[in-house]
Amino acid sequence: MTHVPYPIELVRQQFPALRRTHNGKPVAYFDGPGGSQVVATCIEAMADYMRKGGANLHGPFPSSLETEAHIHDAKQAMADLLNVDPSEIAFGANATTLLFHVARALGRDWKPGDEIVVTELDHRGNVDPWITLAKDQGVTVRWLKVDTESFTLDLSELDSIINEKTKLVAVGLASNAVGTISDVAKVSARARQVGALVAVDAVQAVAHVSVDFQALGADILTCSAYKFFGPHIGIVAIRSELFEQLDVYKLVPAPAHAPDKLETGTLNHEGIAGIRPAVEFIAALGAGATRRERIISGYERLEEHETRLADKLRASLAAMPRVKLYQAPSDIRKTPTVALTVKGMAPAEVCRRVVDASSVFIADGNFYAWTLAEKLGINPTGAWVRAGLSPYNSEEEVDRFIAAMRRVVQ
Repeated sequence: MTHVPYPIELVRQQFPALRRTHNGKPVAYFDGPGGSQVVATCIEAMADYMRKGGANLHGPFPSSLETEAHIHDAKQAMADLLNVDPSEIAFGANATTLLFHVARALGRDWKPGDEIVVTELDHRGNVDPWITLAKDQGVTVRWLKVDTESFTLDLSELDSIINEKTKLVAVGLASNAVGTISDVAKVSARARQVGALVAVDAVQAVAHVSVDFQALGADILTCSAYKFFGPHIGIVAIRSELFEQLDVYKLVPAPAHAPDKLETGTLNHEGIAGIRPAVEFIAALGAGATRRERIISGYERLEEHETRLADKLRASLAAMPRVKLYQAPSDIRKTPTVALTVKGMAPAEVCRRVVDASSVFIADGNFYAWTLAEKLGINPTGAWVRAGLSPYNSEEEVDRFIAAMRRVVQ
């Protein structure tokens, strides 16, 4: 079979933000883990919705019917992206806000003696909604520890940490700080044995790898469209049986059925209009008879491209004096997210020097992976420098970043 090269130039043409310059140089966006750039078809869809005249739901007039159609299309697109039914998808402000809402509803009947499990590796967005509710209800919080040498979850005590008292396990699919892709299916299998629910944070993963709600064994899964080339919309998928039972906080006249009962207030309709184009950007990279098949194929292509560039970037950084990489071993699957520190230099200063010298945009901080940074003892020094690759990043941009880092460390 002939290998088809990744169409990097065609991909780049679809992102208007790449035309920006800084200090006389084209900008290279390596801040994708914090939010990707937006594909042109998404921008146009949102602008077109507003140009034609937006409207709220349940009206008999065209703009209202068009809004309902956009929501329908967006949920179908997300269903294809995550392998769920459209009725299992709900939209909100962001993944964190949605999880606070879901946790508040789900934990109404939790009581002292019950337990939940969270992890030390993950973004606090899939930790604090649960432990806040646990504190309110007197529920015990147990932690899946992180191995600070391998930057992976330590699952050696999985069977004792997840036990008959466990009500819910919250676990991230991909670390937003160090890129590790965790064995969520193994965690979910143990949760199933004791009848516990599983909440999966897929916010970082969806931008880089194909996600299958069913294969992961998830009951709840969150992601955000602004991480995968779309608008600032939070998305949650909830298994239908659980969704129907979920006793959410809502206004009395609001619908009592899923998924509408979770979507309190008026949604960001213009943003929702941009979701389907973001999904179809991924699908257009692939091949297949159905959109789901094209999505899976598209992810294979973009993951191959990103991994090749990330491998080059990691190898070059690892060879630099004073640079310390925080990454799982080579046999552990990772997203193209690279965390590092430079001895003797604050992360913010590294970022400033890189952007001034090369117009490569990278970020510093703990990125809400606060527990991991705390375990590593790096919060007081500013935590990490983080560089993340996206499908639109080129080899020339990687080379430019490597050259800039060499100047910084020398």
